[in-house]
Amino acid sequence: MSKKLVAFFSASGVTSKTASELAKQANADLYEIKPAVSYTKEDLNWMNKSSRSSIEMADHNSRPEIADKNANISEYDVIYVGFPVWWYIAPTIINTFLESYDFSGKKIILFATSGGSGFGKAVENLKSSAKGAEIIEGKVNPSANDIKKLAAM
Repeated sequence: MSKKLVAFFSASGVTSKTASELAKQANADLYEIKPAVSYTKEDLNWMNKSSRSSIEMADHNSRPEIADKNANISEYDVIYVGFPVWWYIAPTIINTFLESYDFSGKKIILFATSGGSGFGKAVENLKSSAKGAEIIEGKVNPSANDIKKLAAM
């Protein structure tokens, strides 16, 4: 049996709820990817081109700093990575997280929350940040049944 981790970034709390349920269903440890500088409501205003999230997402090389690097990835075989979909991709803090550890030989299963879009190019944009890992597109806005299916992966 493989050891599992649910790592997630949640700007407003929505992804956090999904991550907690998935961790419970998968009998996995839970790890929150926290930015070194928390996002404010103004930072998340995607309609403002000068907001922090808009500026970060306009630059795909942006790597917001994470608060810690204590996820102990080496202990896990399967890592679920959850995030809200921003501009049809994962927030660039997910790239920061993936680039902070060695994911070689690991299975990464993505899940996301979204106000209306799918994964878009999230999988494609994350592959270069997790060299040597198998990245699997999971579900966006997973239902209770979807979470059970993800947990069994």
